[in-house]
Amino acid sequence: MSTAPDPAPSTPFAASAASRVAAIAYPVATFAALLLAWQFLVRLFGVPEYILPLPTEFLDRFIEARALLWTHTLTTTNEVILGFVAATIISVPLALLIVAVPAIERSLYPLIVFFQLVPKIAIAPLFVVWFGFGLFPKVLLTFLLCFFPTLVDSMTGFRALDERLLYITRSMGASRWQTFSYVRLPAALPYIFSGLKVSIVFASTGAIVGEFVGANAGLGYLLLRGTSYLDMSLIFATLVALSIVGLLFSYAVQACEHLVMPWQRKS
Repeated sequence: MSTAPDPAPSTPFAASAASRVAAIAYPVATFAALLLAWQFLVRLFGVPEYILPLPTEFLDRFIEARALLWTHTLTTTNEVILGFVAATIISVPLALLIVAVPAIERSLYPLIVFFQLVPKIAIAPLFVVWFGFGLFPKVLLTFLLCFFPTLVDSMTGFRALDERLLYITRSMGASRWQTFSYVRLPAALPYIFSGLKVSIVFASTGAIVGEFVGANAGLGYLLLRGTSYLDMSLIFATLVALSIVGLLFSYAVQACEHLVMPWQRKS
């Protein structure tokens, strides 16, 4: 008696493709459901437009004002990239130096913590007084918000390695550079990217706050302009643009993590 052949098992590539589709489909479906509920409830309860506009209204405004939004988005994006990259370039090597030299940690780290306790939003007006209304104060505020999370997580990562592994590599004749490249840095990378994922969220916040304090361009400036005229559709359209920017940067950091750490890929 013949039996039907067993179905072919799914390949790792098919499973990976399905996982990527699900990673996109679930958030899109969630946002669509949220917008539909928003549309229905606002109409149901008769909420005035000047308090809470309909999603269809501010999405239409988003499309109509796309050229204006694009121009201001480029300004904010430039501030986010410069501040985030500068914080990453400085904080990761500094974390390694602090971990490697105990004297530097005892002298420098308490000072860093002290400055971190100072509210960045409170000192943002001082940056305008000191540096004017140009690009630098926004980048500086973004840098300060990104610096500490990346530094702390990088320090944790560089400390996470078992010291016995370092003794083993040295006993096998590995140089300091080889030990760092093949042992210490790969062990620290998950922690470093964990800090970068937090920092990239703070980066957008820093740029927007800097534009609130003093700017003539950027999404934060556009939010203030919409607020001054009670233009709720413009405000929410700007928030949509800001959310898209934040999501793109977040996914960009995750993509870099995927490329830099291939050994952690699930498939």
